[in-house]
Amino acid sequence: MKKWMLALTLAGGVIALSACNQSGGSTVAESNAGDITQDELYEAMKEKVGAQALQQLVYEKVLSEKYEVTDKELDAKVDELKEQLGDNFEAALAQYGYADEEDFKETMKLGMMQEKAAMKSIKVTEKEVKEYYDNYKPEIKARHILVADEKTALEVKQKLDAGEKFEDVSNTYSTDEAAKQAGGDLGWFGAGAMDPDFEAAAYALKKDEISGPVKSSFGYHIIQLTDKKEKKSYEEMKDEMEKELKSSKLTNEKINEVMQKEIKDAKVKISDKDLENALDPAAATAAQ
Repeated sequence: MKKWMLALTLAGGVIALSACNQSGGSTVAESNAGDITQDELYEAMKEKVGAQALQQLVYEKVLSEKYEVTDKELDAKVDELKEQLGDNFEAALAQYGYADEEDFKETMKLGMMQEKAAMKSIKVTEKEVKEYYDNYKPEIKARHILVADEKTALEVKQKLDAGEKFEDVSNTYSTDEAAKQAGGDLGWFGAGAMDPDFEAAAYALKKDEISGPVKSSFGYHIIQLTDKKEKKSYEEMKDEMEKELKSSKLTNEKINEVMQKEIKDAKVKISDKDLENALDPAAATAAQ
């Protein structure tokens, strides 16, 4: 869920808004106090989510003409996120306001089209790619038990060393409620994703090794490294490294700049005066 992706969590409103606009003044609700027409519903929804809805529809229309995101690409991106989040995937979707995985895929697909459009304008040198590879750390998978003080952390370590199950000890001691639901599992993560002290300790572990107490800004951790990805040769990873490096250079400003150019090239005109500013850069930024 990259920061530059559109926060389009009102997908239902988008669909309803466009449907209302097509259906004239038919009645959508009746009551003794009076009826509500589709025109009235459209005007009310336009005022609340109109700019965001129109922006999504235009972006999808314009980008889909030039940039294809296949089902295979989309599924691979979602599977990557599932691997990173593990058992926390469904909770993360709910936290960000998505009804289900299909709802999330709609937003992801638009974000991937935006990425393809923006990546064309980003240039990197061979030297930059090589330096990025040299500093690259493969993702690791770990689980932890978070407690408030070192004394408790040592007690946790003793129980694990004595053979107690990690999940059971996590359930009893850990104050990280989110990870606790998955037996302390944090899923896959890479460099820069965690507290620096936690990250350094996790990367220093061998597979299945359990750390001693590790102090971070959150408290004291007992960490177990459960898996680690392989760092392949530069030639094998060159294309992937170049793509990741370019992606790291993407900003909201760059995305907005590219989208404004795409809209201009597509000669988009808005006929509804109430929504004539929906595609302005300020509105685009507000929807991200």
